[in-house]
Amino acid sequence: MICLIDVGNSNVVFGFSDLKNKIKTYRFKTLVDKTSDEYYLMLKTMLDAYQINGVLISSVVPVLTSAFVKMFKEHFDITPMVLGQGIKTGIQLKVDDPKTVGADIICDCVGAMEICDEALIIDLGTATKYIYCSKNTFYGVSIAPGVSVSMKAMVSSAALLPNIELIKPNKIIGTNTISCMQSGIMYSSAASVDGMINRIKKEINKPDIKVIATGGLSKLIIPICENKIFLEEDLTMNGLLTIYLKNVAK
Repeated sequence: MICLIDVGNSNVVFGFSDLKNKIKTYRFKTLVDKTSDEYYLMLKTMLDAYQINGVLISSVVPVLTSAFVKMFKEHFDITPMVLGQGIKTGIQLKVDDPKTVGADIICDCVGAMEICDEALIIDLGTATKYIYCSKNTFYGVSIAPGVSVSMKAMVSSAALLPNIELIKPNKIIGTNTISCMQSGIMYSSAASVDGMINRIKKEINKPDIKVIATGGLSKLIIPICENKIFLEEDLTMNGLLTIYLKNVAK
């Protein structure tokens, strides 16, 4: 069984694959103050349910990269691969400084290139990323504040606005504080996604490019967008699995 770990700023996603069936995933809140032993005690029941013989970590949180590497070495006698220099991905990086490209972006590109030759990828997480990839080449990304980040900024800056659950309201013009906030956050985020898609399509002169969405908040926002967008919840994990297979001895 292969263990795939996507460490993000808000969530850590564990995926398990036997290379035959759909990847089984588990999502946890990112906790940067926990040690490798604390993570082991927290995750032991889940990890012990699988006979793990390989691990690949994609991370944008260095302190957790170290914690998970140490956890697998000490408690499972496995040295994980970490996505970075020396790891084959099959993606060429056509940007100013390839070293600054996040591991999550590379995984998204790999996952998308398994589906089609060219794609605009929208990853809705802590940040909302608009990624352009064509023929196994990453050409760049636009990064905006994520939906939850925007909501938290608004609530923390306005004393009378409460924390709310992000769900689709029945209408755009709300009649109470909570529905007004839900509408503003959800529909303005969808409008932003639609607007960015239209602008990027125009800039790259690709009006018919396939648009793929992933990320923890994609299920909330994509259904209320006006553009045709394909939802691929496991895009990052599928990309990680492809990268793992590229780097293990045959």
